[in-house]
Amino acid sequence: MIRLENVSVGHGDRVVLRDLNLTVEPGELVGLLGPNGSGKTTLLLTLAGALPPLEGRVTLAGRPLESLRPRERARLAASVPQHAEPPGLKVLSVVLMGRYARVSFLGGYTDEDRDKALDALEETGGATLADRRADELSGGEWRRVLMARALTQEADLLLLDEAASGLDPARQAEAAELLLRRNAAGLTAVSAIHDLNLAALTCRRLIFLKNGQVALDGPVHNVFTETHLSEIYETRILVSRHPLLGLPQAHLAPGAGSLPHDAPGPSRTR
Repeated sequence: MIRLENVSVGHGDRVVLRDLNLTVEPGELVGLLGPNGSGKTTLLLTLAGALPPLEGRVTLAGRPLESLRPRERARLAASVPQHAEPPGLKVLSVVLMGRYARVSFLGGYTDEDRDKALDALEETGGATLADRRADELSGGEWRRVLMARALTQEADLLLLDEAASGLDPARQAEAAELLLRRNAAGLTAVSAIHDLNLAALTCRRLIFLKNGQVALDGPVHNVFTETHLSEIYETRILVSRHPLLGLPQAHLAPGAGSLPHDAPGPSRTR
C-alpha cells in the first residue's frame, strides 16, 4: 500500500525525517508514536502528498506519489488532520466535501452522496450535528466531523493525526472501536497517537520515531516494553497487562525515581 525508500523530509532548510525506509501493507493498522517533535505529523503529511520529500521515493498503491493527481490521491488515501479550522458551513456540507473525488466535474452531490455522508456521521456519533454550523462545535464534536468527512471519501487508506484528541474517554473508545471495525473490513490505517495505551489497545503494529528516524518498529507485544518505552521517552515507564484484553499498558511513575526498579508493583512486561 505505502512504501518509503530512503526518504528525507523537512521544512525549508530543516530536515525533520532522515533516510526512512518503511512499508505498510494493505490491511495493516499501524500506530505512529514518539516524543513531541519526532516527526509524526511530518510523516503523515508526506504520505498524504502534502509535503514532498527532499530525497527518496514514496509510492502509494504501487505508483509514485508525485505522479498522482489530487483526485486520484483522494480516492486512495483520506486524512484526518491534527489541526483544521472549522468553516462557517453546516456540518453536512463539510462532510460532503469528502465526496469531491467521487463526483464528476460538472455534477453535483447526489442522494447517494448525501446518504453516505449521513451514514458516516452516524458511525462517528455525529448524526445530531448535521444541521449545525461547523464553527459552533466543540473541539471533540469537530474531531468527529473530520473523521466522518474522511470516511465519506471511501479511500483504501486512512491517515489519522491525533484523531481522538479532544474526545472524552467514552468517545475515544468509540473511535477506537470504529477504527477496529473498519480495519477488520479491509481498511489500511496509519494513526499518529500520543496516548500510548490507546495505541497498544487499537493498533497491531507500532512505529516509534525519535530524532527524525525510526527507533522501533514491530508488533505491539515486541516493542511495547518497559525498556523500550523508557528509552524512547527518556523517563521511567512501567508496563503491565490489561486485565481484560491482556495487551500491554504503560504507567508513568512521577516521583518514583528514587525507588529501586525491582520495587513491588504491577506485573510487568519487559
